[in-house]
Amino acid sequence: MTERVALLTGAAGGLGACAAHYLAERGWRVFAADVDAERLAALGGVEGIHPLVMDVTDQESISAALHEVEAQAGGLDGLVNLAGTIALGSMIEMDEATLFRVLNTNALGVYRVNRTFFPLVLKRRGRIVNISSETGWQSGGPFNGAYAMSKHAIEAYSDSLRRELSFLGVPVIKVQPGPIKTRMVSCLPEMLAGTIERSTYFREVLTRMQALLPREYERANHPLLVAKAVHKALTAVRPKACYSVRPDFRRALLERMPARWADAVVKKVLGG
Repeated sequence: MTERVALLTGAAGGLGACAAHYLAERGWRVFAADVDAERLAALGGVEGIHPLVMDVTDQESISAALHEVEAQAGGLDGLVNLAGTIALGSMIEMDEATLFRVLNTNALGVYRVNRTFFPLVLKRRGRIVNISSETGWQSGGPFNGAYAMSKHAIEAYSDSLRRELSFLGVPVIKVQPGPIKTRMVSCLPEMLAGTIERSTYFREVLTRMQALLPREYERANHPLLVAKAVHKALTAVRPKACYSVRPDFRRALLERMPARWADAVVKKVLGG
């Protein structure tokens, strides 16, 4: 049996490291890419995992990684886009640089990586897996607009790409995780504290929101659930277009309500 090879971005993060280990344990050769060289080094001793320093916001870095993967593996059976970041703040207070950082990583980064590595995927008739979020199909929540914008973009991008690449026999699959226990999520209270300090209009609302965050983390799921969904997307004989991973019940319920009712609930929860 030919060795299966995957490139996985965001590999130094909680979701990425878990997915890299899960694939490697099942016989995959994983090129684990991330911009954080120090944290990425921890994966270096794991059999089947090859750390690869790559910045999804830098085309030169991506091109250099392409040459390395091509030289070592020749082609890709799977390309998994897990790299992501987040920012909290109002859409009328957030500075443009912060908004661009989120969009540049979460949306444009996926576009760059897929465009650059596509010849290696096509060579093996591999698959592309884009990690979206429950936020991608839900209405944007207050003070989470930057992340919501990026994940709504991934939804539209992935749907278009899936239909395009169907002509070439390359499946494109979305994975939509609900709340997951990761370092990015655990850092939200600290991030929100800085947002409160900088806010002119929403300090009281943001402070009430801050009190709810510990419970959000407690309800979050283990990253292994996402790793299993990624593996299924890469190996299923007939993969689904989308795999949903434990969406938050309350936020999913809001989507079933008329917008006016849902808005009222959100305002009530945050003490308005």
